[in-house]
Amino acid sequence: MWRTAAVAALLAVTLHLLISYYPMDTPVEAVRILTDYLFGQRVVREPEELVAEAWDSLIREPSKGWSRVAVGVNACVDVVVCGLGLLKALALDSGNKVDHDTLQSREHLKETFSYFMDKGVAAERFFTDKELFQSIAQTASQFPGAKHFVGGNAALIGQKLSTNLNLSVLLCGPVGPKLRELLDDRIIVPAESLQEVDEYHLILEYQSGDEWGSIKAPQANRFIFSHDVSNGEMNMMETLISSLEEFEPELVVLSGLHMMEGQGKEERNKRLQQVSVLISEIPNEISVHLELASMTDKTYMNTIVDQQVLTIVNSIGLNEQELLFISQAGSGPHSSQKHWNGAPDIGMVSDIIFWLLKEYGRTDSRKDSDLTRIHFHTLAYHILATVDGYWSNQISSLVAGARVAGNQACGTDAIDPTKVVLEFPKEFVFSQMDGLLKSKKMTLNPTNPVHTWHRENISFFITPVLICVNPVRTVGLGDTISAEGLLYSERVSFL
Repeated sequence: MWRTAAVAALLAVTLHLLISYYPMDTPVEAVRILTDYLFGQRVVREPEELVAEAWDSLIREPSKGWSRVAVGVNACVDVVVCGLGLLKALALDSGNKVDHDTLQSREHLKETFSYFMDKGVAAERFFTDKELFQSIAQTASQFPGAKHFVGGNAALIGQKLSTNLNLSVLLCGPVGPKLRELLDDRIIVPAESLQEVDEYHLILEYQSGDEWGSIKAPQANRFIFSHDVSNGEMNMMETLISSLEEFEPELVVLSGLHMMEGQGKEERNKRLQQVSVLISEIPNEISVHLELASMTDKTYMNTIVDQQVLTIVNSIGLNEQELLFISQAGSGPHSSQKHWNGAPDIGMVSDIIFWLLKEYGRTDSRKDSDLTRIHFHTLAYHILATVDGYWSNQISSLVAGARVAGNQACGTDAIDPTKVVLEFPKEFVFSQMDGLLKSKKMTLNPTNPVHTWHRENISFFITPVLICVNPVRTVGLGDTISAEGLLYSERVSFL
């Protein structure tokens, strides 16, 4: 009798420990794991493996996917080099950590690179001196191990979309001979987009733990700079709009607004107004996604908001720097925070996304806005928020974007659990401002790694990211994430 009681007690303790170690939605999951153990099957599975397996079961194709997508308007050739190696080749040592809005000298380059490497965050800057930039670009192109890739948000998104064989992709952007060689042959490039000389962007990458003087990178990332006139003026915007009637896309993906930041204020504002008018001319039945990128000029961001660019697109994609910058420029939630301290707080991020959709989105049918979707991506997690009634299949969209981030960073076709790590918060809340949401602490369940919640008529979805331990390439992850998410998205209502 005592043996039976001892076995029962042991099973109860084991079951309790399993539930404590692996949070589960139902006792059935715990019983299944315990049964596996009793029959000699492997029980202890890493959470990374469980997340990857759960993702695969959650992703499904949209009932009606896109067949034709037009993409524009920034495109270039990325020259990817070891950041510290190139700076040493340029005889630059570590210096003061200063964030310069534009780069006017070698000193500005090393100070701004130092500033962002110390924080481990991505950034992009315009180099004002054409001759000096060309000299640095030549050194970078010839540097041992330098690689040339398709560059520019629009071109990268187009390249990713073209991997779907059921999709026709039109790319409007400044395409020189080197970029045309790098692009997928299936991508359609109008004759008006072809030019004799490529635009080059220099991508200085660094790895987690890399040291430069007193600076030690907290995580892998990159610093981008260029002297890019064609993209800086969004010269191909007219070409894109004029191509829509013949190409007849269901979706238009736009990027490049950040490239105009290096222009003079008067010229920039005039061009932005022209771009806004062109976007507003896109027919309502065509969905429009805007991909944002790093900016530093709050006045320019305010101008983008004042020109109502956010309200004339259906969807936007952005990362943590861009999200906080919009809030700072518009005096939104948590705008007093100068920068994120480590991983962005989930509750604060969702507060800003909620404010963005309430302030600039179509949360009320009487509001003159088209914006109903925001896809946010940061290193440790992604959040997707949609106004109810306008989009479907968004769990698949979110999860597909998170999965492809791990695949591309590690250079693998499928998630390898031994090459990735979870850095998702152990506990988190859905808001730092909403009393009810703030009071409820959540934890991640690796076997069901998507949380869903609602604020008024806005649905939120969050999932962790499996972060590549030794990434092979960090450039373009945000563009790939947004492109993959769009592939699985379905717009179900037209405004």
